[in-house]
Amino acid sequence: MWTATAIKCFKDEAQAITDLIPLLDNNFDKAINLILDCKGKIIITGVGKSGHIGAKIAATFSSTGTPSFYVNPLDLYHGDLGVVTTDDLVIAISNSGYTDELLRIVPSLIQRSIPIIGISGNPKSLLAEYSTAHLNVNVNREACPLNLAPTSSTTATLAMGDAMACCLIKARGFKETDFALFHPGGMLGKRLLTKASDIMLTKDLPIVSPSTPLCEAVTIVSKGRLGICIAIENDLIVGIVTDGDIRRAMENSQNKFFSLNVSDIMTRSPKTVDSSMKVVEIDQILNRNKIHCVLVSDKQNHLLGVVDSFSTVI
Repeated sequence: MWTATAIKCFKDEAQAITDLIPLLDNNFDKAINLILDCKGKIIITGVGKSGHIGAKIAATFSSTGTPSFYVNPLDLYHGDLGVVTTDDLVIAISNSGYTDELLRIVPSLIQRSIPIIGISGNPKSLLAEYSTAHLNVNVNREACPLNLAPTSSTTATLAMGDAMACCLIKARGFKETDFALFHPGGMLGKRLLTKASDIMLTKDLPIVSPSTPLCEAVTIVSKGRLGICIAIENDLIVGIVTDGDIRRAMENSQNKFFSLNVSDIMTRSPKTVDSSMKVVEIDQILNRNKIHCVLVSDKQNHLLGVVDSFSTVI
C-alpha cells in the first residue's frame, strides 16, 4: 500500500543527489584545498536538520583522518566562539543561506580571517556571499509530499559532505589500517588490529611425525577437529596433511593405503605466518590459496599455533 510512496521518495532523493553533479564548480576544489591546508580543526555548524547533518559530516571527517566536530551556532554566539582559533576552518550549513542564528557568527569569523565553507541551496544568499568557498546543494523540491519537511535537501547536503570526505581520504592517502585506529571497537578495527597470536589455537594440536602411519593420522586428524595434522621433526615444521590429502590417498592407493606414512603424502612447504600478522592479512592468504587454515611459526620454523578460518571471524 505504502511502497509507492516509499519508491517515489527514493527516486526523488536519488535525483536530488544526481542533480548536484552539474552544480560542482571551482568552489568544490577550493573547499577541499582549504581543508587540506587547515592547520587546526574543522568546525561544522548549522541549525535544526542542517545541524544534524553537520554532526554526521563531522563524525565522518573525524573517523577518516580530518579532525572535526559539530557546534551549535547558538552556543558559538553565546560565548563558545572562543573554541574557534585562527588555525581552524568553519563549515556553515544552511539550506536557505539566510539562517539568522548562523549569520550572526559570520562577522566574528571574517574579522579573525577564519575561512568559511558555506553549504546552502542558494548561491546568491548572504552565506554564499560571505563564504570563502560556497557549495551549492540546491534541490528542485523536497521528497516530502507537502514539499515542506527537509528530505531531499538534507540528503543532498549529506551527500556533499560524503563527497568531501571521499576526496580528503584520497588526498591524505588514508588507509584501512588508519581507519581501524579510529574504530578500535568496531568489527573492521578488530580485524585490522587483531594479530595471529591473539586468536591462534595452541592446545591439543594434531601433531604427528613424518613416519606416522596414515591409518593413525586419520584418527589424529579426526580428534583434532581442524581437518589437518602437522608433521613435526626435530621440533620443526616439515609438512602438513589435510583430510582431503587422506581421502585422495585412499582413492589412489587403495590396498596400499595402510602401508603409507605421513611423509608419503604430506605437503612439505605448508603456509606459515608470523605471530604478529593481522587477521585481515591471514584472511587474504586463506582466500588466495583456497585453504582453511595456516600454521603460525617463529623465525626458526617452530610451531606456535594454528589459525583457521573460523578463528578469523571476529
